[in-house]
Amino acid sequence: MEKKKSLLPSLIGIAVLLLSVILLENLSDIIPGLPQIFQPTSPLFTVLKKAAVYSLVAVSMNLLNGFTGLFSLGQAGFMLLGAYTYAILTVPSAQKDQVYYLFGGCAFDFSIVDIIQSVTGTDGAGGAVGMVLGCLISIIAAGCVAGFFAYLIGFPVLRLKSDYLAIATLGFAEILRAIFQWQKLGPVTNGANMIKGFPTFSSFNITDASGNTVLRLSTFVPFLITTVCIVLIVLLIHSSYGRAFKSIRDDEIAAEAMGIGLFKHKMLSFVISSFFAGVGGALFAMYVANAQAKAFTSVMTYEILLIVVIGGVGSVSGSVLATFLYVACSEWWLRFLDSEMYIGSFKVPLLRNGFRMVVFSIVIMVIVLFFSQGIMGNREISFRLITDRLKGKDKKGAGVRADSGAGSEKEYEHGK
Repeated sequence: MEKKKSLLPSLIGIAVLLLSVILLENLSDIIPGLPQIFQPTSPLFTVLKKAAVYSLVAVSMNLLNGFTGLFSLGQAGFMLLGAYTYAILTVPSAQKDQVYYLFGGCAFDFSIVDIIQSVTGTDGAGGAVGMVLGCLISIIAAGCVAGFFAYLIGFPVLRLKSDYLAIATLGFAEILRAIFQWQKLGPVTNGANMIKGFPTFSSFNITDASGNTVLRLSTFVPFLITTVCIVLIVLLIHSSYGRAFKSIRDDEIAAEAMGIGLFKHKMLSFVISSFFAGVGGALFAMYVANAQAKAFTSVMTYEILLIVVIGGVGSVSGSVLATFLYVACSEWWLRFLDSEMYIGSFKVPLLRNGFRMVVFSIVIMVIVLFFSQGIMGNREISFRLITDRLKGKDKKGAGVRADSGAGSEKEYEHGK
């Protein structure tokens, strides 16, 4: 009973967050004449959508790197698998010849959405239900494909440690990117060309019979899917499997002595992390409205790794917080540095195209040098402690909970 009570504030907080996203996205329709920042095309909603996608991938990487102690750099490769799986399965059959025109059509001449809509109907509520179910099934399939490939390569690479594991997984991601651009696989991957025409976030906006948008959900959808996935990861971390992961991270020899199967749990963590990276890849394809292999470079993996380090290795809430700060700075707040600026007749020095990345790199260096544990370290934000703090019940909690690896072996033994 106490556990259910402790979960209630978190569930309320999540519900409030999701409702706030819906309200914020539709605020310009409710209250006309609001500033540009509240318009659907403003950078605010671009940042929110991209940050929602990246936060899921960052948390999935943190599950592997921070909670299990496996240094993997294959996240972009698993995102690529997820993005292509989703795109191939959801492009309407009627458009596949147009999308794959260089290769005379697609080898998979069907669409999950079309199959479901053949049962539910294509118009009205039936069509909407068919699209939602089709997209959901395709997103899950994207994660399963990524997890399957992780299982296959896990047998050789998980026997490696530290930098060798990082190099092997990075090499796997680069090989995948090259294979998916191979012209002979064009009927499946469309070669080096992008796949487009599949449902995106804006496809979930509710419209009337005239085609006018009644309710915008293009920002709510990535938030909802990401929230559900992160909640599942958090539940896993707090289970006996999660305690086993942390025991392996802290001391493999001691964990093995306690009866924890090292390879089994490493493989489990690797596959689950890759599954959610595949889901993140599907969401990324929906965000950019296309799937193209050249977008999933090693730079994307380094960005995700940087977010994990900035937020705190071993902190889920730190990864989420760092993602939104990172995306907001790189995509919005520092954009003015790329444009020349005059104060009267005086030209502000240094401001020019590309200067934003210079300043951004300096900011990141300062954070890494002076905040070596990241923003959150290994602590987590707790809604329960925040509410207790507001009520004056907890004078020391300050809304965070330590979640260090110390004692994780004892926790696992107790959970066992």
